[in-house]
Amino acid sequence: MTRVISQIAAATVALFISGSYLPSKQDAPAPDKITGSRVSVYNLQTDTVDVIYRDNKLIEAPNWSPDGKRLLVNTGGELYTLPMESAKPKVLTPVSITNMSHCNNDKGYSPDGTLIAFSASNNAAGSQIFTVAAEGGVPKRIVAETPSYFHAFSPDGQWMAFVAKRQGENFNLFRVPTAGGKQQQLTFKNAYDDGPDYSPDGQWIYFNSNRSGGWDIWRIPAQGAGADDAKAEQVTNDGLEDWFPHCSPDGKHLLFLSFPHGTANHDGHTEVQLRMIPLPGAHVTFPPIHILATFFGGQGTINVNSWSPDSTKFAFVSYEH
Repeated sequence: MTRVISQIAAATVALFISGSYLPSKQDAPAPDKITGSRVSVYNLQTDTVDVIYRDNKLIEAPNWSPDGKRLLVNTGGELYTLPMESAKPKVLTPVSITNMSHCNNDKGYSPDGTLIAFSASNNAAGSQIFTVAAEGGVPKRIVAETPSYFHAFSPDGQWMAFVAKRQGENFNLFRVPTAGGKQQQLTFKNAYDDGPDYSPDGQWIYFNSNRSGGWDIWRIPAQGAGADDAKAEQVTNDGLEDWFPHCSPDGKHLLFLSFPHGTANHDGHTEVQLRMIPLPGAHVTFPPIHILATFFGGQGTINVNSWSPDSTKFAFVSYEH
């Protein structure tokens, strides 16, 4: 299928300058050396951005708690929370997890807010998946095989969607009961699938994949793509490389991160865009893509769902270099 560009610029195609958004075009990125992180909140009602926390450390992948009171982030192989209420200045609070280190940026709260699922290599040869009480404590290992990376809970909290490499060099989508148990492989294509996130009604899993040649957003039924991934549907098809789709809780929006054309993967940092389309219904229609913001980001910007519970805002991280 021909890859075409179809975009509508929103009011704030912009770049962070001194903590605020000003219209600009970013120069070509410098070498991937991060000197600071900015955790920000985009308000859809006002098309404005508020930088809520700055740090010279690498902060990654905010996930909003179901009660709206905090963000879950990671830095230095540990998990932290960041208050979203009146606390100023905001301070990171560690989530104390017994005998655990080397947490990566793939983590999130369960829908009822009682659990945190997270990925960590700890003493293993690669990333495994664990759960722990939201306030911390002794973790429970859910997926021991490596590498495995958590990405999302199902809306009813019964399943966790994750990506894993089991045979060959490609990552596929899987799910596993939140309480632990048998893993179910959901995609089988000889491609690289990543970033699974459930639709609010639990019917679909959205993800990014290079199965069409470039990186695009796709979806499959939550129970799996079927034989030869016949039930997989392409959702975006344009000139940029699209990663990490996240459905708003009200079912209206699909947010994702876009890298420049030809970017091979998501591991680095460059000029990126946060873009959005209406969440597809029963049929995919390829609507115009709205550009919300342009800035220096990439790995760690929105690896996991970062929508506020009321769907009016989302959190993301940009980087200084």
